[in-house]
Amino acid sequence: MSLVHETDYGTPKSKSEKMVTLTIDGQSVSVPEGTSIMRAAMEMGTKIPKLCATDMVDAFGSCRMCLVEVEGRAGTPASCTTPAMEGLVVKTQTPRLAALRKGVMELYISDHPLDCLTCAANGDCELQDVAGEVGLRDVRYGYDGENHVFAKSGPKHTHHSPESCENDRWMAKDESNPYFTYDPSKCIVCSRCVRACEEVQGTFALTISGRGFDSRVSPGMSESFLGSECVSCGACVQACPTATLTEKAVIEIGQPEHSKVTTCAYCGVGCTFKAEMRGEELVRMVPWKDGKANRGHSCVKGRFAWGYANHKERILNPMIRDKITEPWREVSWDEAFNFAASKFKGIQAKYGKDAVGGITSSRCTNEEVYVVQKLIRAGFGNNNVDTCARVCHSPTGYGLSSTFGTSAGTQDFDSVEDTDVVMIIGANPTDGHPVFGSRLKKRLRQGAKLIVVDPRRTDIVRSAHIEAQHHLPLLPGTNVAVLTAIAHVIVTEGLVNETFVRERCDWSEFEDWASFVAEPSRSPEATAIMTGVDPKELRAAARLYATGGNGAIYYGLGVTEHSQGSTTVIAIANLAMATGNIGRSGVGVNPLRGQNNVQGSCDMGSFPHELPGYRHLSGDAVREQFEAMWNVKLNPEPGLRIPNMFDAATEGTFMGLYVQGEDILQSDPNTSHVVAALSSMECVIVHDLFLNETANYAHVFFPGSTFLEKNGTFTNAERRIQLVRKVMSPKNGLEDWEVTLGFAKALGFEMNYTHPSEIMDEIAALTPTFAGVSFAKLEKEGSVQWPCNEKQPLGTPIMHMNGFVRGKGKFMRTEYIATDERTGPRFPLLLTTGRILSQYNVGAQTRRTDNVVWHEEDRLELHPHDAEQRGIRDGDWVRLQSRAGETTLRALITERVAPGVVYTTFHHPTTQANVITTDFSDWATNCPEYKVTAVQISPSNGPSEWQKEYEEQARQSRRIAPLEAAE
Repeated sequence: MSLVHETDYGTPKSKSEKMVTLTIDGQSVSVPEGTSIMRAAMEMGTKIPKLCATDMVDAFGSCRMCLVEVEGRAGTPASCTTPAMEGLVVKTQTPRLAALRKGVMELYISDHPLDCLTCAANGDCELQDVAGEVGLRDVRYGYDGENHVFAKSGPKHTHHSPESCENDRWMAKDESNPYFTYDPSKCIVCSRCVRACEEVQGTFALTISGRGFDSRVSPGMSESFLGSECVSCGACVQACPTATLTEKAVIEIGQPEHSKVTTCAYCGVGCTFKAEMRGEELVRMVPWKDGKANRGHSCVKGRFAWGYANHKERILNPMIRDKITEPWREVSWDEAFNFAASKFKGIQAKYGKDAVGGITSSRCTNEEVYVVQKLIRAGFGNNNVDTCARVCHSPTGYGLSSTFGTSAGTQDFDSVEDTDVVMIIGANPTDGHPVFGSRLKKRLRQGAKLIVVDPRRTDIVRSAHIEAQHHLPLLPGTNVAVLTAIAHVIVTEGLVNETFVRERCDWSEFEDWASFVAEPSRSPEATAIMTGVDPKELRAAARLYATGGNGAIYYGLGVTEHSQGSTTVIAIANLAMATGNIGRSGVGVNPLRGQNNVQGSCDMGSFPHELPGYRHLSGDAVREQFEAMWNVKLNPEPGLRIPNMFDAATEGTFMGLYVQGEDILQSDPNTSHVVAALSSMECVIVHDLFLNETANYAHVFFPGSTFLEKNGTFTNAERRIQLVRKVMSPKNGLEDWEVTLGFAKALGFEMNYTHPSEIMDEIAALTPTFAGVSFAKLEKEGSVQWPCNEKQPLGTPIMHMNGFVRGKGKFMRTEYIATDERTGPRFPLLLTTGRILSQYNVGAQTRRTDNVVWHEEDRLELHPHDAEQRGIRDGDWVRLQSRAGETTLRALITERVAPGVVYTTFHHPTTQANVITTDFSDWATNCPEYKVTAVQISPSNGPSEWQKEYEEQARQSRRIAPLEAAE
């Protein structure tokens, strides 16, 4: 079986529990009612030839290769679309069927170029395979010198004469997409790519153009792939049975010859891929059909944007320097470890043991995060450890643990298939979590209703065959007021699921909450002035969520990155409990995590007050368990959060920082304050793939390894723990966990592991929710979702089914408190930020791939009314100014945003979007308020002086001394 088409097993099994028995080729087989004859034959080991059938899409029956004979029926039906029924007698191989299949295959081959020996898909082409299966060795036609087929009596059709084909636009290759090529001359019009685009991805970017022999797949209205609505998810390439759609890497490198299954290192969906290789060279990433998070689908980032692993800017040797004004000097690993250890020891001797700390990475594996927090607690002797979740989903941990008892989402992704009403709050799944977004769109096309609460009209509000029933375009910063108004409607109109609340929640707390939200001041009408939301629309949305069946809430950073982020999460939990939408498939509260291992980095004890498993440091018994395992006395006092580290640095009491896999200078708010903090430190260690913006202020650089070069596990947004498998040797010489161990040893704290599986064994021994997790179990099961322990040995897809982890669900009041960041005459507009499909986080990876063709720069979206008032046209340079700072970027005029609201992404360091954001943060967790910044916009002549100076400073700080000088 070829590597790329391993998913092509015919139409899926039926979900019916009723079994039927039929006879195929004289053999009896029992299958669920509704199963296709093709699938039934496959269950008994009989393969029926096919071209248009694939697991990816619904049965189509167009290729006429899978014909069968059914006793008592006329004709030869397609086995892929014919359901198995009780008592059927089917023949899959007869002389009649053989002749029909061979004749059909002749027609396919007659319209196909004769370049099999030079075709990129040679040895991996279903058309070739099926031709062999049906015994076709030649066609009854002659061929001209241009490799076009002609009947012996003359040209088969004049359109394909040599003269007309020379200028035939249908035959021209499309090389516009950076990752794959489209050769229409090889198209057999099976429609698999079209159907994959519609049914799997939900973009509807492809169609069949022309008639008869002129029929070909066409992106849009005969556009190029790059110029069309294609999102480059790769579903069409994966579905194609010929070389019509082929990865350019396959053309350049050749067919892969071995593969390993691993987990994507981009967003929190956690897609599983087969990394297909030639030797140690990666050829392509193919989504794995058994991946329980992605079910065989992918996005442009996971499928194609892995080239950063080989980028020329990647740093492969350790480097040190005494001052940030000096050039970097390449050294050996031992010299780098000893230099860093000497610096940290000196700082602690001078300023005290609490003067150093570290930041773990949500891009690294669970095992790598675990050893970093262990190094800080046991090696540094303090609890000054934090992670990027501080600036994204820390309110999720606080809000859900307070109300439900766990710091994580309640459902698996499969749960969406049973959802009747979807409420999306402050999330853009089609851009930020595109594979889950595609599954969500499929459910919406099947009839689920949609409510979107977002200041911006995201793609999912209105797209192909989808339109939200309600879009509530609230003013940034008013989430709590809107959600409390929704609760007001549910309570005052008697829509509460009283049975669920009485059985599962604290009734007295519910009564207090209900009386609070029922106050007239919290009605949709009373809050409309502050939120900007139409009261009638809000009431209708509240009724739909409460009465529309299974209701599921999905939310993102538009919820958490506010001064009331934790309050908003609590408000979401209140809604779910009040309506009984917790504890079964199709419902729940689901945070869409941004980075691949944000959930895991939190699980592993990356917060200054919590050990792995979210257990507080203050518990003597908990601390003693870790002390016994680590053979060291732990500090019982919580350490510094990231913002506290920066404040202490500017005050001169925090002087050393180890940053693992995070670019805090670009990702954290109030850039000028971060610069001041980093500049004040005596030793900053950056452990990363590239000399990022933070490295401009670093003294030690530990080169990191990519996910392709390491073993370990990631935990995705649905609590799914999956293996990351090393498919090539680390180009820097060490996996990231080995780098941390080397640094620890130089400090005098030795950790003796020989493989990440041993680290996971220690995690399982110390963390109740991971007690049943091991590499052996993950190898056997593919993945598990925590909690995984004696009670749930195979994991827990859906949480709180029989009761909340904390016991009774806790309702909490959600008083709306307006942010201190206000608009006014100087700053009349509100800026909010987000992501775009082709880019990831601060762009360190995706900017070093061909994904830049879709997003070469960050743009500022503003409404035509606001643009006209300021004399700004589309594409103009504009000055974006706030109370914290200013930057310049180009304008994008659009009605996606409402008047008074502007929006930008933060993927490019030249923009430095966080120069604008303030240091206001969530009251409970210090998560920055990225989503609400008062700004003013004015025309500009181009990049500002500080941006030019910054670029020059960054260039200087990235100098690497020649080897001669280093020696």
